Amino acid sequence: QVQLVESGGGLVQAGGSLRLSCAASGSIFSLKIMGWYRQAPGKQRELVAAITSGGSTNYADSVKGRFTISRDNAKNTVYLQMNSLKPEDTAVYYCNADVFVFIITAQAMGVKDYWGQGTQVTVSS
Repeated sequence: QVQLVESGGGLVQAGGSLRLSCAASGSIFSLKIMGWYRQAPGKQRELVAAITSGGSTNYADSVKGRFTISRDNAKNTVYLQMNSLKPEDTAVYYCNADVFVFIITAQAMGVKDYWGQGTQVTVSS
């Protein structure tokens, strides 16, 4: 079993910064792509940023130039540095990871998708 635990959310004024962390633990052989998604009330969950094990990154257009995703492979942790926050960034932020694990039902190695429990980010105007 694999667990993703997020931290770092909170309330911040517009223009401020927050840093989210997500630590993966459990029966991990390797972490593939890790990313951050967000879901605002009444809206669908959307990709914010993703990073491969080699460090290649991808960002939503709405956060380019303001957010930076990074990871520490030795600590199985992914970070999201959020600067110049806007009220429209308010959402629950979820960590996601594709993890190379032993799949018991298949009795074979494979990649499974895991989610964290979410952390609230609120940006006041």
